[in-house]
Parts: sequence; structure tokens; C-alpha cells
Amino acid sequence: MPRQVDHVGRRRLIAEAVCRLADERGLEGVTLRDVSARAQVSMGAVQRCFRTKEEMLVFALGHISERIMERVQARLVRSPAQSAGTALGHAATEIALLREEHRAEARVWLAFVAQAAVSEVLARTLKANYATLQEAFTRLIAEAAEAGEGTGRTAPLDPQREARTLLALADGLTTHVLIGHLTSREAHDVLHAHLAGLWERPDRPPHTTPDLPDR
Repeated sequence: MPRQVDHVGRRRLIAEAVCRLADERGLEGVTLRDVSARAQVSMGAVQRCFRTKEEMLVFALGHISERIMERVQARLVRSPAQSAGTALGHAATEIALLREEHRAEARVWLAFVAQAAVSEVLARTLKANYATLQEAFTRLIAEAAEAGEGTGRTAPLDPQREARTLLALADGLTTHVLIGHLTSREAHDVLHAHLAGLWERPDRPPHTTPDLPDR
């Protein structure tokens, strides 16, 4: 009997190799030969999984995006009774990749963002990812507003605009922490202050977001 090949598992193995190489040297230094060596599979196996390097990079980007979103979902599932505003804080904190243990993911993510500036295919993939995140943020903000959060504001919440702003802030904080302009704690404080500003009202203390350990 011929040996059955787990193509899904092999593609994920190759994607992990791409991410490790991107973390070390950026995407410009990622070659099919290096990927096959890092994944410990033959060049032929890589080429059977992916017709081109671009196709391989698109899959790797989707792989790391799924990993981040699975972590966000797991965080929300652990606290099913939380308010929409608290859920938004958890999601934004995870997506910003502020923790030390997520620093490698942040480097890889920004490597893909940089490459997307000159790759239309990667740019389309990233735009789709951002659109999904913005939609999720918009829904949570709308749910929080319907539940009465943020009713003390001088102007009503615009969920889509606030979602767009929050996503841009979280993405920017990833860069600022990665290059050392802000510490993880400082970036968390910025994010916390912005989220608190969405919900503050005179008859109650500011809304809180999850704590981030000092690093």
C-alpha cells in the first residue's frame, strides 16, 4: 500500500517554517530551498504543496492569522458571561500582540505587512483579514452601545468609525512595541485609555480592559 501523505499537515508544517524564517530574516530572505530545509521536507514536497512562492506566502499569512484569531476566540470562550465591551478589550489586546510571548508573531506579522506593500496578492489577503476584524469590532461596539455602555458620551457612538480607529490603534501599537518606542506596559496603557474613553460616563468608573504583565 502506498503511504498516505497528510497534505494539510504538511502545508501547515511548511507555513510554520516560513514563519520561523520570516522571524529571523524577514520575507525577502525566505526561499523555497530554505523552507524545505527548515521544514525537513524535500523541495519536491514543497512544490507539490505550493505552485509558487507567492502561494506559499499567502497560505503562511492565513496560517498565522488563524492562530491569532483562535487565541482571541479562546480568550472569549473562557469568559462567556462578559459584556460586549469587555470582550472588545480582550480581543483588541490579543490582536495588538503586546505580550512578550507574542513578540515573534509580531515580527512575522509586520514582515508580511511590509511585503504586502509590494505584493498585490498579499495586500488583498491582509485587507480581507482587516475587514473581518473591523466587522467583529463594529459588532461588539454596537452590542455594547445597545446594552447602555457609553451613554454618558457627549456624542453617540459610531460603531464602524470607532472599530476602524481601534483596529488602526492596535495595529500601530504592535509596531511601536516591536521597535522599542513603547514598552508593553505603556502600549497597554494607551489601549486601555482609548477603550475606557469609549465607555466612560459620569455615574460610574471607567470601563476596564484585561491586565498585561509587566515585561
